Amino acid sequence: MKVDWHGAELNRATVIDRHYRHTQNVRRFMIAACGEAFRFDRDLKAWIRSEVPKTLGDVMDERQRRQRAR
Repeated sequence: MKVDWHGAELNRATVIDRHYRHTQNVRRFMIAACGEAFRFDRDLKAWIRSEVPKTLGDVMDERQRRQRAR
């Protein structure tokens, strides 16, 4: 089922499909979940778009892993 990335109610279990977009709706969700400092950087965007299936929860976990590694 295709997700409306502009208006859907998002949660950790939302599956990132081939129609995924970095919308304001996704940014609002990620900022609420990860904090005001959240930003999509080029590497994270590339990781999201990789062929490996993932959810928004996976993106949150990967972002936190990258923050700890800095």
